[in-house]
Amino acid sequence: MSFPAPRRLPWLLLISAFVFVADRLTKVWVAAHIRIGGAIPVIPGVLRITHWTNEGAAFSLFADSNSPHTVHWGLVGFTLLASVAVFAALVWLGRRITPTTVALSLILGGAIGNLHDRLAYGSVVDFIDVYISTHHWPDFNVADSAVVVGACLLLLDSLLRKDNAK
Repeated sequence: MSFPAPRRLPWLLLISAFVFVADRLTKVWVAAHIRIGGAIPVIPGVLRITHWTNEGAAFSLFADSNSPHTVHWGLVGFTLLASVAVFAALVWLGRRITPTTVALSLILGGAIGNLHDRLAYGSVVDFIDVYISTHHWPDFNVADSAVVVGACLLLLDSLLRKDNAK
């Protein structure tokens, strides 16, 4: 008698929940301890914890739009649709823990983290400021980091699978 493999979906959703909670806790701490525009140096010349709000998309795209209401609801709608699609993929693939399912879990947690901010506050808190000399990366947050790490993991996994298939 064989038994079906146990589903790993609860563990994958736990990863998403961890990302969401870490994102919320860090944003709440930043909002409570650093005034908007302020900064705390962590590694001088490289890393600061700042406090900015971002009404736009990644890298503040569309933040200065003439139609901020349209941008806001467009981003909310896109993030909601993407979150539903990622969740559906996790449900479908959730029998195993693989690089793909971990990546999707990270992306889901990050997307929901930023979606929460957009719906609750109208903007997203960004606070990680990385720079070297005059080269400056746009501020980001834990949710953004999870989405980027998840996307990179998906890309790496797809490249490795292609190599293994040969």
